[in-house]
Amino acid sequence: MSDHELRRKNRLFLAGLFGLVFGMVGLAYASVPLYALFCQVTGFGGTTQRADAAPARQVDRVVKVRFNADVNQSLPWSFRPEQRELTVKLGEMGLAAYQAANRADRPTVGTALYNVTPDKAGKYFNKIECFCFTEQVLEPGRSVDMPVAFFVDPSMADDPAMEDVTTITLSYTFFRAKDETQVLAQQAAGARSNGTAAN
Repeated sequence: MSDHELRRKNRLFLAGLFGLVFGMVGLAYASVPLYALFCQVTGFGGTTQRADAAPARQVDRVVKVRFNADVNQSLPWSFRPEQRELTVKLGEMGLAAYQAANRADRPTVGTALYNVTPDKAGKYFNKIECFCFTEQVLEPGRSVDMPVAFFVDPSMADDPAMEDVTTITLSYTFFRAKDETQVLAQQAAGARSNGTAAN
C-alpha cells in the first residue's frame, strides 16, 4: 500500500471518528428534550398530558384526585393545596387551586415539577391550565392562589390495566428557577420602561 493510500485511509478514519464524536455530543444534547417528549406522549413516570379543552364525552365512572405540595429547601416559599381531594367523573373538568407565599425579604422565582401516581395514570391525566406551565415570580411577603384545570380522559374506562385505579395523586414540587436573576432583571427593566412610558 502506497503512502498516499495510507494517508487517505487515515484521513477517512479520522473524519469518521470526529463524526462519531460530534454525533454522540449532539445526541447527548437532544436526549433531554427527546426523553421529555417520550414521557409526555406515553405518560411514562407519571408525566401528565396537556390539552386545550375538556372532552365532550363523560363517563359515569368516578375517580378521586388527591393533591400534594412540596417545596425544595432552596426556595423560601410555603406551598399547599387549597383542597385535599376532589371527586370527578372521567371526562369532567375539575378545578383545583394551590396557594404559594414568598417568605423571603426579596422577590423570588419558582418553577414547579409535577407528576401523578400511580405512574400508569399519567397518560390519562390532562391539564388544560396550570401554574406549572410557566415560572412564577413572587414579591416579598406576597401570597397567590394558583389554579389547575384538569380532566381524566374518559378512555381510561376502556383500559383493563386501569380498572384498579380509583385514586390519582397529583404532586407538585417547587424549585428555585435556575434563571431567577435573569427573570428578575427582565421584570425590573420592564417595570422601568412602563414607568417611563407613563411619564
